[in-house]
Amino acid sequence: MGRDVPEIRVSQADRRLYRDKVRRCLDVLDRMLRESRFKEGPQQVGLEIEFDLVGGDCRPAMRNEQVLAAIADQDWAPELGQYNLEVNLAPRPLSGDTLAGLERDLTGRVEHADSRAREAGARLAMIGILPTLTEQDATTEAMTPNPRYRLLNEQICAARGEDVRLSIDGQERLLTHLGSIMAEAAGTSVQCHLQVSPEEFGSYWNAAQAVAGVQIAVGANSPFLFGRELWAETRIALFQQSTDTRSEELQKQRVRPRVWFGERWITSVFDLFEENLRYFPALLPLVGDADPVAELEVGTTPGLAELTLHNGTIWRWNRPVYAVDDGEPHLRVENRVLPAGPTVADILANTAFYYGLVHTLAEAERPIWTQMSFTAAQDNLMEAAHRGIDSRLYWPGLGEVPAAELTLRRLLPMARDGLTSRGIDAADADRLLGVIEQRCLIGRTGATWQAGTGHALQARHRLGRGAALREMTASYLELMRTNQPVHTWPVG
Repeated sequence: MGRDVPEIRVSQADRRLYRDKVRRCLDVLDRMLRESRFKEGPQQVGLEIEFDLVGGDCRPAMRNEQVLAAIADQDWAPELGQYNLEVNLAPRPLSGDTLAGLERDLTGRVEHADSRAREAGARLAMIGILPTLTEQDATTEAMTPNPRYRLLNEQICAARGEDVRLSIDGQERLLTHLGSIMAEAAGTSVQCHLQVSPEEFGSYWNAAQAVAGVQIAVGANSPFLFGRELWAETRIALFQQSTDTRSEELQKQRVRPRVWFGERWITSVFDLFEENLRYFPALLPLVGDADPVAELEVGTTPGLAELTLHNGTIWRWNRPVYAVDDGEPHLRVENRVLPAGPTVADILANTAFYYGLVHTLAEAERPIWTQMSFTAAQDNLMEAAHRGIDSRLYWPGLGEVPAAELTLRRLLPMARDGLTSRGIDAADADRLLGVIEQRCLIGRTGATWQAGTGHALQARHRLGRGAALREMTASYLELMRTNQPVHTWPVG
């Protein structure tokens, strides 16, 4: 969840003071890493899930304030658009019945929140991009009235110096210009958090980068944007372009984007925070009173507020997180590539696959990142975003192979071994990984179901694109509530 900010005007002095404070925080982080000041304990996991709100016509419902008031739970929060919500599931050790517990927790929260949303004239939707969204929904009038979002929008637009340009070539073509970052609200995601020790962080981040492409291939759920059929996971391109601070000229100069895969394997979490400061100017230059050096000297754990705020405005697909709980600092890998939905069962299947696979790869005697170029991992991400389950991905020892074949032959056994070694209940692991297996065998993900059903409605019922997308979305919402995985859904 993003940190709230006060109403401010940003001056040149603010930026200089902020840069100096972030450097001071970075020095303190370096010292904390060298002096082993981080929390020891078992790996913990947590989830954040974003939702859309829709009305009876399956169009976005701009009612998150009313729905949040009805839910009355501090674990729920607004997101950028007035039709967006987010829930944060409490962290827990990765062992035993953790995955089943996450599933029960999320199911109960979704059912409760959906019932409260209905009282406010809306329903919850877990979907990567709501197919019924239009460009008219991507204006500042649809923005949640929060100073953080307004300031972020102002700073990104000012840095860019021109309208946001969305240009996506897929099954069809989208080219449009928007006067704000509000198109970013169209994409909703699942964020998988994995708390690891400083010594483990580099291995787990590298492993997460290596599997990002296959995560999207088997979990794609965002084929439509503004009425056009684009990529299997259009959310990837949408997020990259809607929050881009670079003008066209800076893009051609290869200035790094703020939505970033990265450019190299790492050895330490420090590498990522140092890159953040080296490559990216501040968007929210807010300087607090706390002195991190003084805090460390008196035995208080520093919050490193400026460092973490800066990190929150650089949207890596696998982002480092520094946080303090009960006076103890810890580090997390925040995996951000997965779309929301289609069901709770599908979300937990994606989660199980990710946690099991990264554990096996991070703990392997011969690390995957010594056998695979960083560029290959990035190419896998983009190939999977384009073509989803039909993509061909590179993997060491196999070369370029179909994503479904790679998953079935090589990666599902790795994921199962990873979950077993963490002590996850075998029945839970088999059930959830079985969902991924069936998707690969049948060739059906949320993206293929949406596209196939949309095409069938247009062809069989002679509906126009807009009507077909509304009908498809209505069917999606009903099937979502059954919690039967998407590979079991009838197409058409």
